[in-house]
Amino acid sequence: MKTLLITLLSLTMLSSTVTNNSIHQFKIKLLDSDKVLDLSQYKGKKILLVNVASKCGYTSQYKDLQALSEQYKGKLVVIGLPCNQFMGQEPGTEEEIGAFCQKNYGVTFPITTKVDVKGKDQHPIYQFLTSKASNQVGDFTVSWNFNKFLVDENGKLIAHFASSVKPLDSDITKLLK
Repeated sequence: MKTLLITLLSLTMLSSTVTNNSIHQFKIKLLDSDKVLDLSQYKGKKILLVNVASKCGYTSQYKDLQALSEQYKGKLVVIGLPCNQFMGQEPGTEEEIGAFCQKNYGVTFPITTKVDVKGKDQHPIYQFLTSKASNQVGDFTVSWNFNKFLVDENGKLIAHFASSVKPLDSDITKLLK
């Protein structure tokens, strides 16, 4: 009985550890909504998480993010996470951000509430994405807007891309095929 209990306890701890190494454990409020985005609904699809901003030199990447989302529909989910930590380049309200994305880029992929991607108030999703202890891949620093994190169908981190890597760059698209 004691051995069985220890074995069950070990399996429970192992199962818990495996679950905690997946992006699928997270939920986040959608932009200008009471709805919550549960990332576990994307099991079986790759996810590209991007910290976005409306007044950044990289803002035009919204166009390619939308194109990527459409091109790989069914295989990939793009998620925009607005962030105002880099020179105040996402100053708008959530309503303004949503209107900007729709009007200027026809964005249909999910956009979340504003988040901190670094610092003492770093969102748990970014704690996971930037820490090797959590993501099992590496320690990463989000150095500017439009950093990209690609996660596989099982919620495991595949790669991190700097802001300068465009969404339709072959470094990203080759991982989507």
